[in-house]
Amino acid sequence: MAEMYRDPTTAPPGTYDVPHVDDLPLGRDGHWWTVVPVIAWGPTASRTTFCAAWSREALFVRFDAIDAHPWHTIAHRDGHLWNEEVVELFLDPDGSGRNYAEFEVNPAGTLCDLIVRTPWPSLASDPAWDCAGVTSRATMLAGPDGAVCGWSAELTIPWAGLASLGPHAVARTPPRRGDGWRFNVFRIDRPHGPSDPERDAIYAAWSVPSGPSFHDTNAFRDLRFR
Repeated sequence: MAEMYRDPTTAPPGTYDVPHVDDLPLGRDGHWWTVVPVIAWGPTASRTTFCAAWSREALFVRFDAIDAHPWHTIAHRDGHLWNEEVVELFLDPDGSGRNYAEFEVNPAGTLCDLIVRTPWPSLASDPAWDCAGVTSRATMLAGPDGAVCGWSAELTIPWAGLASLGPHAVARTPPRRGDGWRFNVFRIDRPHGPSDPERDAIYAAWSVPSGPSFHDTNAFRDLRFR
């Protein structure tokens, strides 16, 4: 994997507080992501933001990625999306660093979901695991001149689907107010397209791992349900 992007001016990330949808002033448009806390990371030209909300039934998340030329090649579920442009979410319900969920979405809205049995450096995962009921979609973002300037990805992740991670998840789904999980979010930007995907590739994490893999559970942070 390419070297992680690190911004020495960025303060270490802390807790991300996830509001309950019943507490949000959604208004008539229903755009929950306009009224929730947002976290951001990565270089200016590839800046990524993440936000989330939750209900008794599901977790709702949204990424917005600045990208002058979004691209994808994979259109089937559980393809190796990490080899192209993608945003990623890791969710660890009990904070054990084992048997946690990984969700990836590319600019076409294609989804890869899997269970990570053990993290790096003994990384082992099972792409046969699917989070039942999860939905994903992606939307191109346009600037004032109408040209594409990025893309967004949205996920609806049912608690019932996450419960299939194992007994540790069953005991913590759905979460209760005040509960804390562990998580991290990521972005891979590949500015030279599918013909040369590794050249100048940007591997950016909100909470930057110490090693060469996103799967450093020591870098995970608290996701607090409010």
